[in-house]
Amino acid sequence: MSEVSLHQIAVVVIGRNEGEGLRRCLGSIDERVAAIVYVDSGSTDGSVALAESMGAQVVELDAAVPFTAARARNIGIAHVGRLASDVAFVQVVDGDCELIGTWLERALEVIVQHPKTAIVCGRRRERFPHTSMYNRLTDMEWDTPVGEATECGGDALLRLEAFEAVSGYNASLIAGEEPELCLRLRQAGWTIRRIAAEMTLHDVRMTRFGQWWTRTVRSGYAFAESRALHGSSRERYCVHQVRSIIEWGALLPLAAIALIWFTWGASLLLLAGYVMLWRRVRAHRIDHGDTPALAGFYARYVVIGKLAQLVGCFRYWIGQLMGRQASLIEYKNGTASSEVRNETKQPGLAAPAGRPS
Repeated sequence: MSEVSLHQIAVVVIGRNEGEGLRRCLGSIDERVAAIVYVDSGSTDGSVALAESMGAQVVELDAAVPFTAARARNIGIAHVGRLASDVAFVQVVDGDCELIGTWLERALEVIVQHPKTAIVCGRRRERFPHTSMYNRLTDMEWDTPVGEATECGGDALLRLEAFEAVSGYNASLIAGEEPELCLRLRQAGWTIRRIAAEMTLHDVRMTRFGQWWTRTVRSGYAFAESRALHGSSRERYCVHQVRSIIEWGALLPLAAIALIWFTWGASLLLLAGYVMLWRRVRAHRIDHGDTPALAGFYARYVVIGKLAQLVGCFRYWIGQLMGRQASLIEYKNGTASSEVRNETKQPGLAAPAGRPS
């Protein structure tokens, strides 16, 4: 791929207190790109100075307006337009991720070959999948099929023309902004494409159940909000996901408990439904290529995750009833500046776990 071709791409990095992760991220970006913009959301760890020292154009978000990843990306992409008017594509990447060396060339080749493709994404991997069970599960959930897709994650190559045609990300969303953008792009006639190429290394840094629970609560919040926005659309966006959360997270256990008196306790057999759900998810993951042990492990957290997602749904609904402004649901604590990890410390399945899809 020629140098001129890479000049069609700008890179927008967003972050908050990513520490050494931000240094890795910025250092992984090919110097031939048209521009590198770092958008900071109130960091206190020196991220702004670090980004400036590495040659990035820095935009600091106004703290008077609630921080969201969507808002940060929108502002970063708008800043690209002021820096380089001839840019046709923007690679967005989170500050805790590192771009794989050949990714930009491969993604650019694909998006140019497919003029109606708005977004190209690849395989995001967890940097330390064996450090904790929650890291392992997160890595598994990112292993999605290649081909035409319905959504992407936080790292992706965007066609600027398509992005601007749908007015970018919904800046008010505190989670789920990428799938929501993809929905609007698909409704406008664009396609999303996932390719079999390594894209980024991510550092999720989850070592405690509470972090995983909070992250899964956030996914439930995103499902509820997305359903409220687009549930009446032709594809009934997120209607199935929210219904599943309610059925498994609330209706099934409530029915089992409420009918105990009338059924002489037989209603507790309804809880066997969770075993059925576990078996179904396990079978799906085995078909996907997981070992039975990994598939069962993944399925277990999908089942538990229904309860966390229900909490997220209720958090959204109660907030709407009370007229509360949405606030970020963050599962990471502190910065990553001085953490040291050993990727081989916990081999095999002694560790996996994470957020259900």
